[in-house]
Amino acid sequence: MAETLTTVSQPRNGLHISHSDSDEENGDYNQQHWQHNENQAFSLAGIVASKDFEGEKGFFSNAEKLKEGPEKISLVIKDQGEDGYLLAEARQPLWRKVSIPSSLINPYRIVIILRFTILVFFFQYRISTPVHDAFALWLISVICEVWLALSWLLDQLPKWFPITRETYLDRLSIRFEEKLLGPVDIFVTTADPLKEPPIITANTVLSVLSVEYPAEKVSCYVSDDSASMLLYDTLSETAQFARIWVPFCNKYNIEPRAPESYFSQKVDYLKDKVHPAFVRDRRAMKREYEEFKVRINVLVAEAQKKPEEGWVMQDGTPWPGNNTDDHSGMIQVCLGSAGAPDKEGKELPRLVYISREKRLGYKHHKKAGAMNALVRVSAVLSNAPFLLNLDCDQYINNSKVLREAMCFLMDPQLGKKLAYVQFPRRFDGIDCNDRYANHNTVLFDINMKGLDGIQGPVYVGTGCVFNRQALYGYKPLSEKRSKMSSSSWPSCCCCSGDSRSIFDLEEMGEELEGFDEQEEPSFTSKKNFEKRFGQSPVFIASTLMEDGGLPKGINSRLMMKEAIHVISCGYEEKTEWGKEIGWLYGSVTEDILTGFNMHCRGWKSVYCMPERAAFKGSAPINLSDRLHQVLKWALGSTEIFFSGYCPLWYGYSGKLKWLQRLAYTNAIVYPFTSIPLLVYCTIPAVCLLTGKFIMPTLTTLASIWLMALFICIILTCVLELRWSGVSIQDWWRNEQFWVIGGVSAHLFAVFQGLLKVGGLDTTNFTVREKTADGTLLGKLYLFKWTTLLIPPTSLVILNMVGIVAGISDAINNGYDSWGPLFGKLFFSFWVIVHLYPFLKGLMGRQNRTPTIVVLWSILLALIFSMIWVRFDVFLPKKTGPILKQCGVDC
Repeated sequence: MAETLTTVSQPRNGLHISHSDSDEENGDYNQQHWQHNENQAFSLAGIVASKDFEGEKGFFSNAEKLKEGPEKISLVIKDQGEDGYLLAEARQPLWRKVSIPSSLINPYRIVIILRFTILVFFFQYRISTPVHDAFALWLISVICEVWLALSWLLDQLPKWFPITRETYLDRLSIRFEEKLLGPVDIFVTTADPLKEPPIITANTVLSVLSVEYPAEKVSCYVSDDSASMLLYDTLSETAQFARIWVPFCNKYNIEPRAPESYFSQKVDYLKDKVHPAFVRDRRAMKREYEEFKVRINVLVAEAQKKPEEGWVMQDGTPWPGNNTDDHSGMIQVCLGSAGAPDKEGKELPRLVYISREKRLGYKHHKKAGAMNALVRVSAVLSNAPFLLNLDCDQYINNSKVLREAMCFLMDPQLGKKLAYVQFPRRFDGIDCNDRYANHNTVLFDINMKGLDGIQGPVYVGTGCVFNRQALYGYKPLSEKRSKMSSSSWPSCCCCSGDSRSIFDLEEMGEELEGFDEQEEPSFTSKKNFEKRFGQSPVFIASTLMEDGGLPKGINSRLMMKEAIHVISCGYEEKTEWGKEIGWLYGSVTEDILTGFNMHCRGWKSVYCMPERAAFKGSAPINLSDRLHQVLKWALGSTEIFFSGYCPLWYGYSGKLKWLQRLAYTNAIVYPFTSIPLLVYCTIPAVCLLTGKFIMPTLTTLASIWLMALFICIILTCVLELRWSGVSIQDWWRNEQFWVIGGVSAHLFAVFQGLLKVGGLDTTNFTVREKTADGTLLGKLYLFKWTTLLIPPTSLVILNMVGIVAGISDAINNGYDSWGPLFGKLFFSFWVIVHLYPFLKGLMGRQNRTPTIVVLWSILLALIFSMIWVRFDVFLPKKTGPILKQCGVDC
């Protein structure tokens, strides 16, 4: 599609819009790495010590001696005192790996092995002793038990080497000046400002702009997939408010730096004798924020009354995004381009509004497509070597989070091998009981620690700092490529003072011919570059800049023109975007797929859990929204299973460690566990209704195996909680919702995935509605009808009917029938207890289940019962009438 650059002047806020019409991982440093970074360390320590040692050549002479090797450092410490200590600190690792104490993890491993051994003997007993009078029921139960056991094993093995990591921010400050820290481009994505209130996005952006990091090193890109004038105006207001908010945050070092969250905290002004100046400034800032919220609410109110002719800007020009599905690409630099300072005259981070071009007939790939557009436009405008992606409701809760990530990504040994640093997700506004396991504590505090002990944690979609080179489909920097990078590689990407034209791609390709194809894709011509990255010479040149930065000699007009070009809807055609480069397409869970592809290429990842949570966001609060969220995740896993990226047969997956491969396999196949789980939750009710049981009469040996198995299950839980620090309540909520989600969302995901493979399903997920006013708990009891509620409701009713039928039968048959009944009742109560949060959510505040749910569930239960009475395959059948002698003599 042809690209033309036009400028619309005098919009509502006076800004301009451009648019188009189309071991080593422990952080230990050897002598080689020390010498590699000595210049930075000495320059920094020299600057710190110059005031005290000015005129004395001893300091610098000792510094020169240090270049001979790290063994000289003790002499400098003795001679220079505190400044020598700084030199020593500059040499120390920026992070360390903290393994779980053996006294905690070894008993857990022993119980895992013991439980696996007991399972083997238990299944040997189950298979060797069939229940002949209910053979089909017994066979189905054994199959389900084997599947569930394998699922448990896949879940446990990646937890074999759990670790935590500890960072040293003070050492980072000593080693790197503010000017030496790596630049970061931060992506904020939003799709619907009416469901994702603009004030939420504004708070996220404000937390980004006020992050504790050099302002010139931070660029914030906000992607608006709805092309909404509301969000554009919101960012304009946010840019103005940032001029007073950022200095306030920096002056008093407040946390968190999202104003809504900060002002919702209760501050005791009498505690620690708070300075009167702070009290005065805080009250003034709160008034300013309330006025800011009023202005945003006015914009929201106006946006709900869209004129028939569409939105019009201040100068009468129609808003280019009036048609959400068919509009030009738009880019507006709201902060940073004109050097707009804050109220104290200091520089602010760059803030850029982006709405990629959309046209009918093109596939836009939702969030993954928006993220890839952000990668390209940021490469043209700022090209930071590191990227942080955030959802619009995921604000920065720890202002030092970028420094936390730099401790890993700027590590001279590990940094070049890291694809990303993943932070745990934390949430606001969840009820204290967390009845639907919204915190996902088991995932973020147990499973991710286990994955970090092998090749690295999975990518969870937000709160992740990336190495830009990993997103370009490159492999990690090897020793060979590292040597090459000091010679020909930088020279061809204009980051070593080379004055050649960045458009001379033919010459660049010739210089790259010497690279090993196994180490780096070899591009020998301009055509090969364009086939991979698209037809933008500026963007292609930026991909070759391993340390980021913009090419020399490029003017701002050319940059903006190229930025508009790379977000056009046809740019990705006949390229590898979404296939091998950037966020991958083909699944609604593009995060898992993208992280998996990086690991398959040999990249590693780390899991960083700072003491203060790095990010916080909102979570679905009611039952319906939570189930739809789980459905989306499960459907994405099902799509990956049926795609060419399944870890069971994906070619590159052979480079994964076997534990990592098992972890990804478990993440992909876990929705299929819903089928045996549903069957196994139905079997207890069947046993009670028919009077049969899946277990034969227990012998002494069988009783021992069964008892040992239950003891191991309890010990596994206790020991896992002991080494992870997770509370029993969080663990139990996770177990409950595993059953709830398994018999509902996961089950639907499997069938929808099968329908998609056959091209019969066109499931489309909408943006989850979020609340901006802090009244999330008010929606806890909000009920939304969905078919996902039918299977678990039917299970509850069926098991309750079975319990009543079983007890009635025992009463009628006498004392001997009560013994076998207890075993059946145990399993039915197990099902009901696990489904209790679902039942509680179904009742709502009024303790009344919606009529439609009751009718559907009772209908299904009745149909099942009638079919069961008519076709009871589990009971022995009589082949003919029984004839008895009447006793009459003939």
